[in-house]
Amino acid sequence: MPEPRDLVIVGSGPAGLTAAVYAARANLHPVIIEGLGAGGQLMLTTDVENYPGFPEGIMGPDLMLRFREQAERCGTEFVTADADRVDLSGPLFTAAVGGTEYAGRALIISTGASAQMLGLPNEERLLGHGVSTCATCDGFFFREQHIGVVGGGDTAIEEALFLTKFAAKVTVVHRRDELRASKVMQDRAFANPKIEFAWNSIVEDVIGDTKLEGARVRNVVTGDVSDLAVTGLFVAIGHIPNTDLFKGQLEMDENGYIATAGSSTRTSVDGVFAAGDVQDHVFRQAITAAGTGCMAAIEAERWLAEAAHAAGGH
Repeated sequence: MPEPRDLVIVGSGPAGLTAAVYAARANLHPVIIEGLGAGGQLMLTTDVENYPGFPEGIMGPDLMLRFREQAERCGTEFVTADADRVDLSGPLFTAAVGGTEYAGRALIISTGASAQMLGLPNEERLLGHGVSTCATCDGFFFREQHIGVVGGGDTAIEEALFLTKFAAKVTVVHRRDELRASKVMQDRAFANPKIEFAWNSIVEDVIGDTKLEGARVRNVVTGDVSDLAVTGLFVAIGHIPNTDLFKGQLEMDENGYIATAGSSTRTSVDGVFAAGDVQDHVFRQAITAAGTGCMAAIEAERWLAEAAHAAGGH
């Protein structure tokens, strides 16, 4: 096992990389196990126009590269691999990559969440080119266009309502004949003249070479197939937090998000902190993830100082 260090960070993205910047500047000499899919969901995003400081906008992967360069320049050590297992039983917290274990006196979890996708043949190719999982991020790019939203829960209806600010028309494609969304959200959607519904329907494929030109929709009751002439398609069927590594070791909510205490990033294990989409199922923005990454680093630093003091250190 390598020499124990003050802080190990598992997961990159805006939360982990911001935590690394703050921790490195506080001389905690962090190591970040950034994962093979380093950079998080922003690596799948083309134009980012809502991150402060970039008035002309910036590509998602470019923004993450800047985060990473800054963390590295501050003195962060990077391990570009996925953690295979994590042991939170203490007193040291360990994360194993292959045969190598990284031990920290404190640990920050920033493994993020993955948007559930439809699993269509062309979906991944058109992600960021008309297919999106975040209306708040990308709705602005679809002014006066016909947009589709897939889903029937609160998230889908919230996205649909938000998109009516920009779109000429929004069609909600839902596999059932009634919504799962709360009554108040349903009432708002039904009252909005820009929103239409394709009931009992699923998206079978997305159409387009370099950008989305339509969605192939099948009615699950009649079997009828038709093409919906949408230039934007927002998939809102939920997110899955990347928390399998920590199951049984930390308190989580019913959906698998890590539970944190109040307005803090503290988890149910003393000395372990969680930041970003792995504990935030409400906002899910780069800037809120970065904010909680900052909080986690500061809380970890204070926790380490208190632990050292209690042990008779300085």
